[in-house]
Amino acid sequence: MQTDQLISKALSLEFLDLEEGAFLYRNAPLPLLMWAGHELRKKHVPGNKVTWIIDRNTNTTNVCVANCKFCNFFVPPGDKDSYITTMDMYKQKIEELFRYGGEQLLLQGGHHPELGLKFYTGLFRELKKLFPSLKLHALGPPEIVHITQLDKLPLVADSYNKILSALVDAGLDSLPGAGAEILSDRVRKQIAQGKCTSGQWLDVMRAAHTLGLTTTATMMIGTVEAIEERIQHLISVREVQEERPAGATGFIAFIPWTFQDEGTILAKVKGIKNSVTPDEYIRMVAISRIMLPDITNIQTSWLTMGKKVGQICLHSGANDFGSVMIEENVVSAAGAKYRFSSRGIQKAIREAGFEPQLRNQHYRYREMPAMMEEQEV
Repeated sequence: MQTDQLISKALSLEFLDLEEGAFLYRNAPLPLLMWAGHELRKKHVPGNKVTWIIDRNTNTTNVCVANCKFCNFFVPPGDKDSYITTMDMYKQKIEELFRYGGEQLLLQGGHHPELGLKFYTGLFRELKKLFPSLKLHALGPPEIVHITQLDKLPLVADSYNKILSALVDAGLDSLPGAGAEILSDRVRKQIAQGKCTSGQWLDVMRAAHTLGLTTTATMMIGTVEAIEERIQHLISVREVQEERPAGATGFIAFIPWTFQDEGTILAKVKGIKNSVTPDEYIRMVAISRIMLPDITNIQTSWLTMGKKVGQICLHSGANDFGSVMIEENVVSAAGAKYRFSSRGIQKAIREAGFEPQLRNQHYRYREMPAMMEEQEV
């Protein structure tokens, strides 16, 4: 197997298989992978613009029964610190989001044992009634599976379709790719046994795509996964993307990020700490671009890797710098401390040699709002 032949195959937008992807990951020099990733980025997203978004990551509840070993955010039912976000609090948060120039709420939460479909459809309708222009980028496959279970429906495609249809009718605009971690049940049993299986995650996304919902996909690296499991994750995402109905966007973006280990059960009890180096993350971004010729946008995670690595990734296959994240509670609880304001994220993109372009969740360009406050960081 020759590195140059595989790079040539990738540049022709051909699909690399598991063996080929793992070989490239292990053997290709990083500068070559970065070059190939950037060349592919230019095929998918010509020009010099790097996109970013203003949104807010708000949590419906911190109560969760999934018991993920990499999460410090959740509390068990009945905990003294448990909460369900009130409508008054949503109003404050959304009004602030609008003042900062945002229009999208990334709304997620724990797997609360009492919050089923009726709760979420009621919440979405109320939010859209109060804020008709609000875009709800909400929940994710694990939460859809959890809601399906609470509503006592079988865990099959028809049930996911029913749940998602009801949520869309209530105001859901797009579905995040949260909870993917690594799409390997071997890994998931060790780090997130209470969460949906890899097959269920993929089936929810298939159902979302049949409804025309735009989605994203993520991958968390740095726990117990093997290189082959990372590559298979990319192939599984790619396969679902290929199955999407004609005219459907499917996965509009892919976002790899790194496990944050501070204070987690994985670190304290299992001794598993994030050892992903900047070079390894950059390599993963480039490989993601190479392995996913059917997904247009690759987002770099400055939240977990910082500004400088994020900037380098813009020369390695990524074309999107993500969100300013007016609010983010889950990853931050495990040690992610990086922050950006709208002014700061644009400056970082320019420093990397690109033109910043504000976007929405569908990657349509937005004009900078004429009147907007600048959040503190």
